[in-house]
Amino acid sequence: MIALFPNCGFLSETSRMLAIARALQARGEPVAMATHGGPFMRVLESAGMPCTLLEPVMDARRCEEYLAGIVALGKPGSRLQTADEVRAGVRSEVEFLRAHQARMVVIGFTLTAYLSARVVGIPLAASHGGSYVPPVFEHGLAPAPSQSAIPGLDWLPDSLQKVMANASPPRMRGPVEFLNEVATELGVEPVPSLAALMLGDLTLVTDVPEVLGVSDEDMSAWRPNSRRGYRKETRLRYVGPLFARLDVPIPRRVQAFLDEGRPTAYVALSSSAPAFIRRVVAGVRAAGLRVVVAATIHELQDLEDQDVIVEGVLPSHLLMPRVAVALIMGGQGSVQTAMASGTPFVGFPLHPEQELNVALAARIGMVVAVGPRHADEARIRHAVETVTAQPAFAAAAARAQRLYAGVDGPGRAAEALLDYLRAPIPRAPETSSLAS
Repeated sequence: MIALFPNCGFLSETSRMLAIARALQARGEPVAMATHGGPFMRVLESAGMPCTLLEPVMDARRCEEYLAGIVALGKPGSRLQTADEVRAGVRSEVEFLRAHQARMVVIGFTLTAYLSARVVGIPLAASHGGSYVPPVFEHGLAPAPSQSAIPGLDWLPDSLQKVMANASPPRMRGPVEFLNEVATELGVEPVPSLAALMLGDLTLVTDVPEVLGVSDEDMSAWRPNSRRGYRKETRLRYVGPLFARLDVPIPRRVQAFLDEGRPTAYVALSSSAPAFIRRVVAGVRAAGLRVVVAATIHELQDLEDQDVIVEGVLPSHLLMPRVAVALIMGGQGSVQTAMASGTPFVGFPLHPEQELNVALAARIGMVVAVGPRHADEARIRHAVETVTAQPAFAAAAARAQRLYAGVDGPGRAAEALLDYLRAPIPRAPETSSLAS
């Protein structure tokens, strides 16, 4: 039995865990899904995937706070979870893992599992880091950000910001203190750095070498060795793109809107505030395009008119091939959907992992990046006009589509998990205060 712990405050993470679970089941491996809640639990419910709700339950407001906390990770004084919330989360996860006799847990930003997996003594696999992995830093591939994580540092030269982007993640200890004080109480291995918070005993690197720029050989051969910023058992494996393919049709009224054949943009900004989405829609309209808006959890129906249509959760993999440009944040799922669809986009990356995703697409030539803090209506309009007016962007998007064609990311992820369980990395036993 393999347990999967999606963070259902994120559509991308929820859909990614669903895809992995289905691929495992197709290979005869039993799975058990559990989460601390979030608005996208309904994606699992609509897919018929049973999911246990764990304590402490995160309501919509707590999910918003958690997202804001992830964006703020690394900033002085930021703390993602309280010690009591971590303790309660670990306790309920341990009970679930033991009750289901899980032999591995796969996570997506359910970070308390870094401790609960050690308490139970099973390996942890991670996919939430995407391509934000050590060889990227060591090859100097993390980009200078489109906006500095600390607003007052936007003036620093790009060359210095790029050095910081590659050198800082394995050296940053502050962002993991919220876990490590409880790890000490439990007597289990701590998480040594921000970089390690994106890795598992097995890390599913959800991209292909041709896009990321690190060879398959270098990725598979990477070891922590004496590096203090990583857990020593960490292993990396390419599995290919892993993005949402929601099993729902395009709504009829959206289909009719697209069938009119006029230039249209797709705005899908689930990890943002309503005010930002409204500003983006205004910028797109100023550029002369019509708009399909995936509102997800936001109330935005008042935006509708003859040139703007608003729906909730939409199947982006079906919509993106139908539009001239997409406007997305920078999560790997959304970026890879655009790349696999051959759709150029405007990206608004929020944090370093998203900056990397957008930078990879920029290296191919299919995106204009705009720091969300700098994204006023005029900049958004200019970005949309640039992407839609210059054929090079569409040509580059078509090249990206060819790189992903035929790569079964969910299937390769399932095979990587099962391969690991056939030959696990031995670890020294740990003694925990939650030991049975």
